[in-house]
Amino acid sequence: MTELSVRPTSVRRQQEIHELCAASIRALAGQGGLHFRGPELHRGHRRVPMPAPHLHPTFDGAGFASFRGAADGMASRLLHTDPVLHRSLCPDDTARRLVFEILEQFRVESLAADAWIGVRANLSHRFTQWSQDYVTSGLTETVHGMLLFTVTQMCRARITAEPIPEATEDLIESTRFALASVLGGHLPWLRRTRFSQNDFGIHAQAVAELIGRHLESPTDTDVSTDDRSDGRTAFSLLFDFDPEDDETFQAAVSGRSRALGEGGDGYRVFTRAYDETRQIASLVRPELLQEYRRRLDLVIDLQHLNVRKLGRQLKAVLAEPVPDGWDGGREEGYLDGRRLAQLVTSPTERRLFRAERTEPHTDTTVTFLIDCSGSMKEFGEPVAVLVDVFARALELADARCEILGFTTAAWNGGRARRDWLRSGRPRNPGRLNEVRQLVFKDAETSWRRARPEIAGLLKNDLFKEGVDGEAVDWACSRMRDRQGRRLLFVISDGSPLDGATALANDEFYLDHHLQDVVERHEDERAVEVYGLGVGLDLSPYYDRCRTLDLSCGINSDAIAEVLSMIAH
Repeated sequence: MTELSVRPTSVRRQQEIHELCAASIRALAGQGGLHFRGPELHRGHRRVPMPAPHLHPTFDGAGFASFRGAADGMASRLLHTDPVLHRSLCPDDTARRLVFEILEQFRVESLAADAWIGVRANLSHRFTQWSQDYVTSGLTETVHGMLLFTVTQMCRARITAEPIPEATEDLIESTRFALASVLGGHLPWLRRTRFSQNDFGIHAQAVAELIGRHLESPTDTDVSTDDRSDGRTAFSLLFDFDPEDDETFQAAVSGRSRALGEGGDGYRVFTRAYDETRQIASLVRPELLQEYRRRLDLVIDLQHLNVRKLGRQLKAVLAEPVPDGWDGGREEGYLDGRRLAQLVTSPTERRLFRAERTEPHTDTTVTFLIDCSGSMKEFGEPVAVLVDVFARALELADARCEILGFTTAAWNGGRARRDWLRSGRPRNPGRLNEVRQLVFKDAETSWRRARPEIAGLLKNDLFKEGVDGEAVDWACSRMRDRQGRRLLFVISDGSPLDGATALANDEFYLDHHLQDVVERHEDERAVEVYGLGVGLDLSPYYDRCRTLDLSCGINSDAIAEVLSMIAH
């Protein structure tokens, strides 16, 4: 799998902020299914476009208030904009569309109810912060940059009836004076028509057209902002909303495959003749497994992890009360017919009732599916600690646990690729490698008996390439006949990667398949699928995911992350 560097501690804070903002958007807009994947808002698996530039704060300086203001702006957009009508009104030209999108955003923000004092304050704060960032970036030192900045300040002040800050008024004075005669006929109508999206759109189109004409002249060469100390490119605050450009929040690189999308028969496998499912004991010598186990026990002891406490926490989360007979001789509850005779012989007797007795019962299967591709090799030890601790704790909580892995038996396609070459290299052959599924511990084997096999994760030459989608299907199929709650945790550090498959099809063939597989299982809801990203955000693949910092080993924070997902 591909591996990207990231600061995982900041990633976790970003995820918390995005979760809070998504909850706020759902509440204000009254719409369910909204969540963030990376920095982008999604409804289910579909991205919800939010083109207005001030709705995209970054984590390199913006505080929580800015993100809350952006969330309130997104909720206003969902609440007050008809997307079909908006598409019919929106210009096609990039510059004109930018101006039109900004004006529509100002319109919906102006419709915030007077009683929503906090929302109005958040919206104002976010726009003020964006304006300050715009000035700091140096955009106002260019002709076109100053023109766009002035238009946004003038139009927002007119639409929302909020005054322009004094410092900003001084900055835009000359440009504002020049634009007054150009836009003067439309500005008053922007506020008067703000309650009608269609009427407002007509005047917003006119403003966008006038500004678009000014932007068509290539005069923006007076000042270069490329050499400014903050390193921002000139129009990053206007057009660039790509999450991959945010250095503090790295998401797995993903995409859609043309070969898979255009193929009529869906995902293909060139040959399954060399695929295999192996017990780890068949791949690693017993003496080596015992040596790995001693090494793993030493690491776990040094971490001072309280497994018994974790077991009690899991029991409290997973167990449900089930009937287990009756307790008689109670002073309250259900009347016990067998004791009615006592009421005659002992009129003062009060213990004539019985109560149903319940016992906590756990009916849960938890499977850890570990990516054993080459880039995960350095995380073998902390991942082994994590799954070993949870396997023991889940057993204490009377839950079933499986530990599985997935890799390939060879690099660069192995025998499957050789067969493809011999057959004349047919176009788009599909998956082109020898898949190897690994079983470290099955659900029927106790933790004590599986201890040496779990330590097999420390054997480095197991790690080759990865075909994630088929592995997720395989892990889910192993739980298909299980009763009760079923959870699958996929531990990975990035995107699926198999060199031979990518070269013979396209680079996103396995990505596309993984997205389809996870989406299908999430829709079926038979198995709860979670992603645990090792230093990387897996939200392009999994709706429910967390990012773990394993660079310094396993600690209580990583344990708490997984526990919170199980308790969700």
